[in-house]
Amino acid sequence: MAAASHSNVTHISPQRPRTQRSHWLARLLLAKPLNYFQWRLALLIPHVNLGYLRPLDPLRILLQIIWLLLVIPPAYRRPPFLQRMQRATGKANAWLLCHLSRYRLLHQTNNHQQLLQRVEQLAVHPFWRLAPVRFTLYAVASILILFIVTTPMSTLPQALFVLLLWGMAMIIGQFKGNLANLLLILLSAIASTRYLWWRAINTLNWDNMINLTLGIGLLAAEIYIWLVLILAFIQIAWPLRRPSAPLPDDKTLWPAVDVFIPTYNEPMKIVRPTVLATMNMDWPEDKLNIYLLDDGRRQEFKTFAEEVGIHYMARPDNRHAKAGNLNYALERTQSELITIFDCDHIPTRSFLQTNVGWFLKDPKLALLQTPHLFYSPDPFERNLDNFRRTPNENELFYGVIQEGNDFWNAAFFCGSCALLRRGPLEEIGGVATETLTEDAHTALRLHREGYNSAYLNIPQAAGLAPESLSAYVGQRIRWARGMIQILRIDNPLFGKGLSLGQRLCYFTAMLYFLTGIPRLVFLTAPLAFLILHVYIIHAPAQMILLYVLPHLLHSNLTNARLQGKYRYSFWAEVYESVLAWYIARATIVALFAPHKGSFNVTAKGGLIEQQHFDWEIARPSLVLTGLNVIGLLFGIWRLIENPANETAIVMLNIGWTFYNLVILGVTLSVATETRQTRNSHRIPARLPALLQLEDGRVLEAETLDLSEGGVALHLDVPADGLLNQKIEISIGKTPTILRCSARIVRSHEHQIGLLFDPLTLEDEARLIECIYGRADAWKDWVTDRPRDRPLRAMLDVLRTGLTGFHRVSYVLLRRMVSVYTQGHKFLSWVYSLLPRTPNHLQSRVDPP
Repeated sequence: MAAASHSNVTHISPQRPRTQRSHWLARLLLAKPLNYFQWRLALLIPHVNLGYLRPLDPLRILLQIIWLLLVIPPAYRRPPFLQRMQRATGKANAWLLCHLSRYRLLHQTNNHQQLLQRVEQLAVHPFWRLAPVRFTLYAVASILILFIVTTPMSTLPQALFVLLLWGMAMIIGQFKGNLANLLLILLSAIASTRYLWWRAINTLNWDNMINLTLGIGLLAAEIYIWLVLILAFIQIAWPLRRPSAPLPDDKTLWPAVDVFIPTYNEPMKIVRPTVLATMNMDWPEDKLNIYLLDDGRRQEFKTFAEEVGIHYMARPDNRHAKAGNLNYALERTQSELITIFDCDHIPTRSFLQTNVGWFLKDPKLALLQTPHLFYSPDPFERNLDNFRRTPNENELFYGVIQEGNDFWNAAFFCGSCALLRRGPLEEIGGVATETLTEDAHTALRLHREGYNSAYLNIPQAAGLAPESLSAYVGQRIRWARGMIQILRIDNPLFGKGLSLGQRLCYFTAMLYFLTGIPRLVFLTAPLAFLILHVYIIHAPAQMILLYVLPHLLHSNLTNARLQGKYRYSFWAEVYESVLAWYIARATIVALFAPHKGSFNVTAKGGLIEQQHFDWEIARPSLVLTGLNVIGLLFGIWRLIENPANETAIVMLNIGWTFYNLVILGVTLSVATETRQTRNSHRIPARLPALLQLEDGRVLEAETLDLSEGGVALHLDVPADGLLNQKIEISIGKTPTILRCSARIVRSHEHQIGLLFDPLTLEDEARLIECIYGRADAWKDWVTDRPRDRPLRAMLDVLRTGLTGFHRVSYVLLRRMVSVYTQGHKFLSWVYSLLPRTPNHLQSRVDPP
């Protein structure tokens, strides 16, 4: 375990003793050539002192040589040294350089970004279409990477390799573009694969069964994480970023569209805005058919549908839940395209005009999916008070992963905010009903039949997120179970019809939901050493650091680069830790019994009247926190009692445990449900408005936010004396979107808050358009958020974790006081039942 000592080092003086004989022959033959070579090298590498090399000079020399081979400096164009080097490579090198020069790929430039752009042109050049060239280079690169990954190194060479790899990543990170992303992915894959190879070959203790068993368990969890990492890199390495396709000017060529709005037990206040917004969509009226699919068979909904003039459908049973509801409508409608909106997803006016063009452009297109954007905070965002400041869990999928899927023609159907072509959907028998994730399974079947899919990353609809953590967890359990059901029933790795890229994209999505058990392993792994003194990684601490740090740093750096503003560092661990226990149970059941499980509708639009701690949902986190606290105490004890040669490994496990406690602290903070008492959420919007006051004055204003109940405005003049006035408000100019009456219920300096008077159906539809239906309503929803900065994200997670422990301490203290109070009352009641000696007997005096 202990590192070898380097203190006994013999230092050789650079001065030659006078008595030593000089090697005159060597000096005669080598001195001048060596001096000449050093002089020429100094010209080529002017920023390196060859007589006194610094730690990073080997990296500088390597990068300079690569730069000289690709870029010919203007002041030193084709020096004889380079000419001789090029001639020495033979005819193959000359042929390659000739072709590169012919295609104008090697140009003189001092602009690094311009250089990267030219290399990107090389990466996509038709030259790579030559199969022999492509596969030869792939084979050479694979052999080189295999050599790098499997070469064993001692401490110092491994440390230098780590510095080299990190220096290259820092330099590449300064450039933009997909090629730089691919190079960072390559470096991360090398670091992670090298770590995993070292773990498998050098760190398992085969002499101790307990060490070996627990060590293999941790290694299996790490192999799973490595596999997900590599597959995810392949999935998102080159996002497609598809633009919108224009529609023809002749509207008679536009296809007819059926809009399906399935509902089951949602209240009218949630469904009503969605229906009104779909009616406002810009599409020829004779080619737009809206259907309210009510599986609750409610008279109120039927009356509403008749009032607004849309179709109402209610089937006699609820077989196959949402999928069965959609298939029932599919059999009774006939338009070429079908648009599906969950009853809480409200589309913009431009939804169809933005998306339908691709169906006219690609006759084989069967599915087009758009992002799911949520205008209300989910439990993480509300309970942690970081709504729109920290990306939620969904944003990574819709901002990054679906863009990568689209490159591989593997965009998933997500159940809402999507368009499907009727013919292909009917060809596969309608929406899939065999699993709980009918949307992804339907997309898989369409791809198996050879149809195309598309993803357009332009938010054109928004919906409600689950309010409570229990509802959120229930939704994720259903997703996890459904994806594993597909893995068992219709495994994408097998069967006909899918390309390799499609198979990998689907398999990666399903593999992700198996993260529960590996996450539980990582949250408890250091306890094996701290509590049981079991070496699950049988290696010196310094070697563990030299192998695991590159793996962690490069993967975080690369993910931060690829995921940008859609996922911040360390938050993936938070989401996985909250769900780990629940997803682990659901996926194990689905693996062994794929046909078990029933569809559950996620509750939305509810209220949380009082802040409270969800003890039921937080129970796994509380248990894990308790175990890690015990492990931390054992670690402190081992620092005091264990031999000095174990100090480093004890500190390493204490650091791991502390990190786990920080993550668990965040999960406990999420379990503290904060109040949610709004019947309608405020949506930020900057729109011009005019106010006509009771005295006839007209004031110009700008909206700050809008809701279905009122609006907040900023006035150019102070709002003195306006409170409780009844006014007329007009929102929007040329044209006016909404004109209605309202009352001023709040005023402060230049800001006022209005409460709308009861609206007519027409005014309500205009208000819905004003809040949700504008084409640019969600354009800037995430664009203003900064990109991921890992250090800042780490500090944010640390602060949130400490906040979680503070919240739990406060809740536990209150519970302890409550238990003490109740216990005191109970003991007092028990004491009151005990028999007692009467007072007159206590002072009794015997009679004379």
